[in-house]
Amino acid sequence: MNVHSLKSILHLPMKTADKHDKIVQAAIRVFARNGFFDSRISEIANEANVADGTIYLYFNNKYDILITIFEEEMGKIIARVKQEIASFDDPREKLERFAYLHLILVQENRDLAEVIQVELRQSSKFMKEYRNKKFAEYVNIISHIVRQGQAQEIFLAEVMPGIFKRAFFGALDEMSRFWVLSYKKKYSVSTAARQISDYFLQGILAKKAREAVLPPNNRISRSGTRKKNT
Repeated sequence: MNVHSLKSILHLPMKTADKHDKIVQAAIRVFARNGFFDSRISEIANEANVADGTIYLYFNNKYDILITIFEEEMGKIIARVKQEIASFDDPREKLERFAYLHLILVQENRDLAEVIQVELRQSSKFMKEYRNKKFAEYVNIISHIVRQGQAQEIFLAEVMPGIFKRAFFGALDEMSRFWVLSYKKKYSVSTAARQISDYFLQGILAKKAREAVLPPNNRISRSGTRKKNT
């Protein structure tokens, strides 16, 4: 495509943004189906219903598309998590909600989950060279919740948020990876989120918080919504 055509596209921000997103979503499907290393630009273009050359108007190469997928999709996930946990006051409820939202991704968008859980980690270039600010922002949501709980004397003061966030994320990450690689689930997302949260919460609750059991109406139901008083 010539320079004149490129300038014309740049003057159409909405259409350009739509095409960019179309390519990203097509790449997610292709990477999930074929694997990152076995996928070709031509396959992504075909999936997005655009010419091969169009891909290079938006991305330098296949690796650039992979980075974009992570940054843009993680940005959406972070925004959703922050918005939803903001509706809870109790840090224990926030942790359980975080767990639920992390695990539900596999159910809501299996292709994206597979790219994030499997394909990204197989790219040594991504793991070694990419400064993963989005991932840091994501797990820092956990440490922020811990600090909030400590300020409210719900969580033990000696718990180190930096260690807890990695351990908690690690448990959720392993469950997600297991679900991505296996189509059979013996339990619901809400059950897994509740149990994993409980395992960790029992280890960090302060004495007075242990004596005050979280009301059942505040737990997450199987549908993922907070139970209401009846």
